[in-house]
Amino acid sequence: MALRRPSYVLVPLFIGLCSLAGGLLGPGLTRVSAAAPEDDVKGSIKAFTRVFETVEENAAEKPSADKAIYKGAIPGMLRTLDPHSNFFDPKDFASLRDDQRGHYFGVGMQVGPRNGKTIVIAPFGGSPAYKAGLRPGDIILEVNDHRTDNLSTSEIADLLKGPKGTKVTVVVARDGVDKPLTFNIIRDEIPRNSVEEAFWVRPGIAYLDINSFNETTSKEVEDGLKKLDEAKIKGLILDLRSNPGGLLNEGVAVAGRFLRKGEVVVSHRGRSSPEKPYLARGSSMGENYPIIVLVNAYSASAAEIVAGALQDHDRALIVGETTFGKGLVQTVYPLQENTGLALTTAHYYTPSNRLIQRDYSNISFLDYYYGKHAEQKNPMDVKMTDIGRTVYGGGGITPDEKVASPKLDKFQSELLRHYAFFTFTAKYFGSHDAKLPKGWSPDINIENDFHEFLLKQDISFTEADWTENHEWIRDQLKREMYVTAFSYEDSQKVSVETDPMVSKAITFLPEAKSLLDKSEKLIVQRTTNQDHF
Repeated sequence: MALRRPSYVLVPLFIGLCSLAGGLLGPGLTRVSAAAPEDDVKGSIKAFTRVFETVEENAAEKPSADKAIYKGAIPGMLRTLDPHSNFFDPKDFASLRDDQRGHYFGVGMQVGPRNGKTIVIAPFGGSPAYKAGLRPGDIILEVNDHRTDNLSTSEIADLLKGPKGTKVTVVVARDGVDKPLTFNIIRDEIPRNSVEEAFWVRPGIAYLDINSFNETTSKEVEDGLKKLDEAKIKGLILDLRSNPGGLLNEGVAVAGRFLRKGEVVVSHRGRSSPEKPYLARGSSMGENYPIIVLVNAYSASAAEIVAGALQDHDRALIVGETTFGKGLVQTVYPLQENTGLALTTAHYYTPSNRLIQRDYSNISFLDYYYGKHAEQKNPMDVKMTDIGRTVYGGGGITPDEKVASPKLDKFQSELLRHYAFFTFTAKYFGSHDAKLPKGWSPDINIENDFHEFLLKQDISFTEADWTENHEWIRDQLKREMYVTAFSYEDSQKVSVETDPMVSKAITFLPEAKSLLDKSEKLIVQRTTNQDHF
């Protein structure tokens, strides 16, 4: 689980997420056909062996065989194929499986590095860490008598994980408290929810945020809509921003529940696999409410499958920025010694038969993932939606309504770069009650305290900066303080309610309703024409 809001803050680990969760077909066969004549393969292996032996005998430092193979030779070979084929060492492969399953065992909190220390970013609502009383800003000093001074954040996170029912002792330093605090926590199963809690963002308008696609995503979507009573929904905002993808079958299931039974969601074909279409299962609810799908440049893979299917069938209006452009499918092959291989085995195509893979032939992997994504509509790949709207293949899904993510001004960037809201909140609750009344918002006293805090932190700003950003500052304070006073999940709701992209998306619901009406009219016409034969 990750802190995803505000949505205009880019996810710095997108490349890792995309590699770990990109359009996966799940564990596949372990036998792979050779791509070259047997003699050539044997010759190449012998050549590699000679090179490695020479390095082992003569290198200034003795090489690690595991590092040379797992971190060098195999990844090097895969990089010659495409940006998404990937090899997983035992630790990474275990992490991949945890991500796919949608749960792990531990204490249930996000930790991160700050100023050479590892601190609590947020305990997840209802988790053992949350119930024990750990707070954002707590500095982790010890885990089960292991001092953390020389440990990385990843190593500390590993210490916090463990079998369900086992005890872990965590010692922290807290702002405003003189002595370290000790927490004895019993580990439990921690869900890695891929769907944030569905809620009413406006009367009759539901909001559903999918941040990835794992083995439980479609069920989480069903549960969220059921909790709201889907029959009461007059419009849905489906947020796929910064969703790096995940399991293809789960993307198909999510898109398919909004489509008519039997409609094509996506198809894929590869060199060694025949074309395979995936069909919508429909929904027993028979929902007919308009849908807005929010996307950005970091919506990829399975997220693009959902957006592309709903766009091609005119079921939803796509709003935001052109998506990442990942039209490749990986099959996961478990290998020996608990390692794994995610190998690109096919391209996928939207229902109108568009290929939306972005060109990666003449750029570095760094530019592919992090470079500016120029729009890459393919003029040779022009298709039509069900009602005759023009759509293109090429680099990603082009939104029906382009809305750029809000850009931070210099003052806003400075505050976020210095973690000003996070640090202020930790200090504030170090000397104040960590409970706030329901519906609380920052008052003038909190704002003045924050103003003074910024001055003491030597953050340069003018009073004009403060005045121009007053509403934004209030929203950020409320969001951050809700994490401690209520829960991480409650803070996410605040982020959504104050998100300008969500507010803008709501204004397009009449257009989405018109699109839906045209689509349904076409279905009636086709049914009538069929009846005449």
